[in-house]
Amino acid sequence: MSRAKKTIFKTSLETLYHSGLFRIMAPMAQGCGVIFTLHRVEPDPGHDFWPNKLLTITPEFLKTVIERCLSAGLDVVSLDEMAARLEAGETERRFAVFTLDDGYRDNLTHAYSVFKDHDCPFAIYLCSGLPDGDAELWWLALEEIIRRENVLSFALDGDEQAVSIGSTAEKTACFERIYWWLRAAPVERQYGFVRALCKCYGYDMTALCRGVSLSWDEVRRLSADPLVTIGAHTARHLPLAKLSEEAARDDIENGTARLSAELGVSPQHFAYPYGDPGSAAVREFALADSFGFRSAVTTRPDMLDEESRRKMHALPRVSLNGLYQEGRYVDVFLSGAPFALYNGLKRLRSA
Repeated sequence: MSRAKKTIFKTSLETLYHSGLFRIMAPMAQGCGVIFTLHRVEPDPGHDFWPNKLLTITPEFLKTVIERCLSAGLDVVSLDEMAARLEAGETERRFAVFTLDDGYRDNLTHAYSVFKDHDCPFAIYLCSGLPDGDAELWWLALEEIIRRENVLSFALDGDEQAVSIGSTAEKTACFERIYWWLRAAPVERQYGFVRALCKCYGYDMTALCRGVSLSWDEVRRLSADPLVTIGAHTARHLPLAKLSEEAARDDIENGTARLSAELGVSPQHFAYPYGDPGSAAVREFALADSFGFRSAVTTRPDMLDEESRRKMHALPRVSLNGLYQEGRYVDVFLSGAPFALYNGLKRLRSA
């Protein structure tokens, strides 16, 4: 999401809250439940330059979200319970599901105790490349290279350039320019660009991965707790829609096989890497279904409703991220109002 879109979204949240419109819309928009998307949970380091801040919330905010859900009368349930309710059409009592993507160590060191203190189930969608130590977390590598350099030389679409990145504003602008170019690029170009940048500036992406990721022993420790569900999230965290069908199937199969081998059970739930429409669509939904997953989740923003039982491999989620860590925003999210407006406008634009 660009800076302009972030500003618009934040303004919309404030307007919905202070006008009280979110309460008016809630009976029509809140649905039967919500699946929250999280990535990292750790204290705020106070960085001036932190372009991946949206991937991190504080333990205190996680506590706030759980308590707001409970105060609103929602049950916090596991993925299995969510699936059972949807499959049975039990939509009278609203519920929330907490899911964390990728497999960061802070899920254990910071998030786990918050969930445990509240006796709340949660799920980690684990990309097997993280505990294996070979995942290419290019978005984190890009941030760290830009953080420590004052001039960055690179080529976009053959255009060689050297950019001054001495200030926080310059670093942020450089990151966003490269990030969104990479998100739109073919997978081979995306990963080749970041590998070349790491080589040029002496950055070890493998060390970065091992430094932030859960180990398999830590995954097993979490998996042993009945509160924790470990779901599949591929082996390499690639945007599946940009791959051939064979390559996409291999990435799902390899990640699932690694989890099964390490944990002794086959994962029943799946999350598409990135999860946006450009990374997962009809073909990918059919692939997830073919693997026998009980559910599969996107990052398309919306609430669950009685129609979700017919879309168990294309379930929406609501992002909890570091840009919107206000309790009042949680109340607005739980109303479903911002997503009803967003999806309504999207449908109008495509009509």
